[in-house]
Amino acid sequence: MEPLYIPQLANRPDRTLEIVVDRLIPEFATLTPIRGKIIVKHGGTFLEVSAQTETIVTLTCDRCLQQYNHRLMLDTQEIIWLEAESTEPERRGVEVKNELEDLVDSLPPDGHFPPDVWLYEQLSLSLPLRQLCNLDCVGIEPLEIAPAPEPVEVAQLDSRWGILENLKQKLENN
Repeated sequence: MEPLYIPQLANRPDRTLEIVVDRLIPEFATLTPIRGKIIVKHGGTFLEVSAQTETIVTLTCDRCLQQYNHRLMLDTQEIIWLEAESTEPERRGVEVKNELEDLVDSLPPDGHFPPDVWLYEQLSLSLPLRQLCNLDCVGIEPLEIAPAPEPVEVAQLDSRWGILENLKQKLENN
């Protein structure tokens, strides 16, 4: 997907662009192509971006470590503010308190909006935090441990170890 030039979007009659998605994103491993649509609407001082897509991804269960397929459905909407970049020099070495306005995405009004990057980020955020192959997964079953072999007398192995055995017994008795 090509990045959208924001002023060109503002010049459209309805100020809206619908992008049909039916492709793979190389950085996001999926079994099936990502299918759906992205709608980008220019609101003057903001872009309203929404997406309804789905795909199938292979995940690894957090409990049993088996791989399983998961249908990833995305239905999201985001507002991206259009504002010129601040000309205020950065304050280095000074702790700055983040305001709520600092926690939103923004783009320059004469810049580009990359729908493929935005879609990648939204799909990554929609992956389940807790990846379980099913709710009843018990995890890795412990293997049965074979009984420990009988201890072998040190004297049977090598008579030179006898001195070490005597020293060990003296230390245990003290």
